[in-house]
Amino acid sequence: MAHFYLLETLESTTVGSTIVLEGAEGRHAATVSRVRVGEPFSLGNGRGLVVAAEVLSTSKDSVELRVDSVEQMTPETPQIYLVQALAKTDRDERAVEAATELGIDVVIPWAADRSISKWEGPKIDKGRSRWSAIVREATKQSIRAFLPRVGPHLKTAQLISELEGVHIIVLDPTGTVPLSQIELDERDIALVVGPEGGITEAELARFSEAGASTVTLGSNILRTSTAGPAALAIINAKLGRC
Repeated sequence: MAHFYLLETLESTTVGSTIVLEGAEGRHAATVSRVRVGEPFSLGNGRGLVVAAEVLSTSKDSVELRVDSVEQMTPETPQIYLVQALAKTDRDERAVEAATELGIDVVIPWAADRSISKWEGPKIDKGRSRWSAIVREATKQSIRAFLPRVGPHLKTAQLISELEGVHIIVLDPTGTVPLSQIELDERDIALVVGPEGGITEAELARFSEAGASTVTLGSNILRTSTAGPAALAIINAKLGRC
């Protein structure tokens, strides 16, 4: 399997040209992955451009590549959001990682009423940076052409405003319709996942007032770390993406 790295500054290139991957990515490729001359190498810019290349030379902190092919991917529609409630330990991070590998387009950190983990003050920027790093590494691991966006840290009222015009699907055991039976249209989709203690009745009421669908994933109660990826797999199947 070809090594895959991200170079967000890459705008365009042509077959036969050379690219030098430097900085943290180049150093990782040269000293951690230990790529060798002649090996295949893939490079993307996170916005749909994917380059297949061959390693020409390596140094301590850079890799020189010859471009063999160039492809510009088109983003899929509708876009799918993961609204992930902040959770204790690393359960929210595991959800974000798995959802990225499964093709999520946008991740939004949600400060739910029952979230044990709190992002306040400097923790807000630190938390978003951490999630962005997780998304970036998962994008590379899964060789995705598009790097998901990590949205702002939002409370419920802000979240509902942010998702205006989006089909909000709330995952909750109180749902009466299975997610597999929900009707989809051309709107973007937001999968809302609550924290360990669940979504409060007040939050469910606010989502309902905003036109959200409340659905169930079945009789089993899933952890906050698995509900989002499980729901995304179902949506992918309904959209014919798997």
